[in-house]
Amino acid sequence: MKRLSSAILLLLITHLAFAQNPLTGAWQLLPAGTEPQTIRIIEDGYFMQTAYDHAGKQFISTLGGQFSADGKALQETIEFNTADKSNVGIKNMASYTLEKDVLTVATNGKMVKWKRLDAGKAALSGTWRITGRENNGTIEPMRPGPRKTLKILSGNRFQWAAINTETKEFFGTGGGTYTFENGKYTETIAFFSRDSSRVGISLSFDGKVTGKQWHHSGKSSKGDPISEIWSRIE
Repeated sequence: MKRLSSAILLLLITHLAFAQNPLTGAWQLLPAGTEPQTIRIIEDGYFMQTAYDHAGKQFISTLGGQFSADGKALQETIEFNTADKSNVGIKNMASYTLEKDVLTVATNGKMVKWKRLDAGKAALSGTWRITGRENNGTIEPMRPGPRKTLKILSGNRFQWAAINTETKEFFGTGGGTYTFENGKYTETIAFFSRDSSRVGISLSFDGKVTGKQWHHSGKSSKGDPISEIWSRIE
C-alpha cells in the first residue's frame, strides 16, 4: 500500500477538521434584540464578525480570520480588524461550551454568550474567494496574493471583506441575509462600511455552483453589470 504524500495527508486532516467543526454557521451575540448587534459567521475554517446598528444604518467594526474548534477549545488567527489594526496576525485561544443553540466562550476571565442563527447547511455555505471577473466579455483570472476579497456564507447570512493580509489594509465590507433558490441568489444588505444608504436594499443575481466554483452575475449596488467567479478556499 502506497503512503500518502505529506501534502495530501495535510489536506485530508484540514478537511476533516472543517467537517467536524461544531461551531459552523451563524451566531448572534447575546442579548439579542438590542442595538448595536454583533453577528459572527464560521465556515470552512474561517470566520467573520461584525458589530453594527441596523436600525441606525451604522457600521461599527469588523474582524475575521482563520478559525478552528475541537469541541472544547477554539483558536483564531486574525487577518483583519478595523477596531485594532495591530491585532492582525495575532492568535487568540479560548475555551467554550455548547449547549443546544447557546455557545458560551470563556476568555481572559470573561464569559460571552452567542445564540445560533443557523447551522451553516446550504448549497452556498462556505468561504469563497473571488478568482475571476469579466472584463470586456472575457473572464480574467485574478492572481492569488495577500490582497483578496472573501465572502463567507452560512445557511442564510453572508459577509464579504476586501483585505490585504501583508499590509494589514482593510478596504471594505458588507453583509446581511441571503436566499439562493432556483438559480437566483438574492441578498439583503444589513450593513455596508462604504455607504450606509444602501442598508436595506435587496440585490438579485444569477448564480450557479459547479464543483468548487460559484458563477455569479447581475448588477452591483451601484447598478453596474458584474460577472464573477468565486472559488471555495482550501
